[in-house]
Amino acid sequence: MVLVAGIGNIFLGDDAFGSEVARQLAPRLASADVRVIDFGIRGLDLAYALMDGYASTIVIDAVSRGGEPGTIYVLEPDLDALEVEGAVIDAHTMDPMRVLALARSMGAELKRIRIVGCEPETFGGDEGQLGLSPSVAAAVEEAIRVIETMITQHKERKVQGSTV
Repeated sequence: MVLVAGIGNIFLGDDAFGSEVARQLAPRLASADVRVIDFGIRGLDLAYALMDGYASTIVIDAVSRGGEPGTIYVLEPDLDALEVEGAVIDAHTMDPMRVLALARSMGAELKRIRIVGCEPETFGGDEGQLGLSPSVAAAVEEAIRVIETMITQHKERKVQGSTV
């Protein structure tokens, strides 16, 4: 089974990217072997979900890497570098690496973790902002295509006898 986890804060502009992608993706990927969930900023919920032993997890998030706003990235986090000791999360934000570390400290077996990220344009400043910037909103459909391709590849590996 594949978990697709949208994360982000809908009150902070482009930080809502993961939540928006998950919202649009959920009806398109309705199947028994794919779960699409908008976790928002609920890191503890995501950590517990990772305990369910998914064969693959795709996290969707706004990711600042210095590119043009709206650029889509596919990242493979270094799970060996997770600092499991003292793994804590903040109730008001979500750092995917901290959530992964917490899940591992709780005994989760993390397999095939990927992050589909989008370069943000704005988080709305001190006042925050509802809604995505135009460049990030335009990248939502591309992110959906990338995720659909990743899920198709996962299913093909499963048919061939390997979920790794």
